[in-house]
Amino acid sequence: MTPRLLEKYKNEVAPRLKNQFSYKSPMQIPNLLKIVLNIGVSEAKLDMKYMDAAINELTTITGQRPMMKRAKTSVAGFKVREGMPVACCVTLRSAKMWEFADRLISIALPRIKDFQGVARRGFDGRGNYNLGLREQLLFPEIEYDKVIRMRGMNISFVTSARTDEEAHALLSELGMPFSK
Repeated sequence: MTPRLLEKYKNEVAPRLKNQFSYKSPMQIPNLLKIVLNIGVSEAKLDMKYMDAAINELTTITGQRPMMKRAKTSVAGFKVREGMPVACCVTLRSAKMWEFADRLISIALPRIKDFQGVARRGFDGRGNYNLGLREQLLFPEIEYDKVIRMRGMNISFVTSARTDEEAHALLSELGMPFSK
């Protein structure tokens, strides 16, 4: 079964973007390539149960097992040695990516208290968008009683757009609620 947001992209968003930016080829139309979720777990250097909890929560949210990231170099100021676990991340593509984007846009973001929209300044100049969330409880899959610690996450939308203007048009057409 095709994800709902992918159907919307093919039937509504792509034709609108083609007209808006006067693309000659359908291959020029910006598309969502991947979504990367990253959670920093600084407490993992003290106890691995924090890393296991973050991995389980990210698995529950995305439906895909994240990989653990280890420190590349030692940093004395942060009491981190080379090889210590510091974060976990997952890269979503194809159907899982579209399903996650749909759940984020339609369910999770509206659950933010006093939500005014996501910031427009998250674009990187190359057509990608970064979004930070303060807590993982925005997703209804996470059970409040099982959460060990509130943890934020970074979500990166990687698109095939060449400019921020094209990426903004793509994401806003998909339903991303940008602030006014």
